[in-house]
Amino acid sequence: MQLTLERPDYDFFLRGADGASALVNERKLERSFVISPRTLVEKWSVVDVTAMAPADLQPLFELEPELILLGSGQTQAFPPAETMAACLSQGIGLETMTNAAAARTFNVLASEGRKVVAGFVLS
Repeated sequence: MQLTLERPDYDFFLRGADGASALVNERKLERSFVISPRTLVEKWSVVDVTAMAPADLQPLFELEPELILLGSGQTQAFPPAETMAACLSQGIGLETMTNAAAARTFNVLASEGRKVVAGFVLS
């Protein structure tokens, strides 16, 4: 059997993520970051999902997503209600999950051509 390595038709993909680091393409990241299929913002100031302000979502909004995935770290945590409402008021979906689950979900949605943006909180 011949095996062929398939590369996605987008620039950035996640090979994995946990609460402390993530592997984007071949690069290990150890600080919170924002990713879309075509863009990587390596320095995102968020360190605690439960303390996020609506303004913390601005780097994600600038990438014009249909859906935002929020990787909250090793365990699932949720942002304050006003932060979640900032997404809804713009018609953007927001899903919060662990970093590992967000990485898997991001890759599936990106491979489907969806306008997805993910923010990963690393500590």
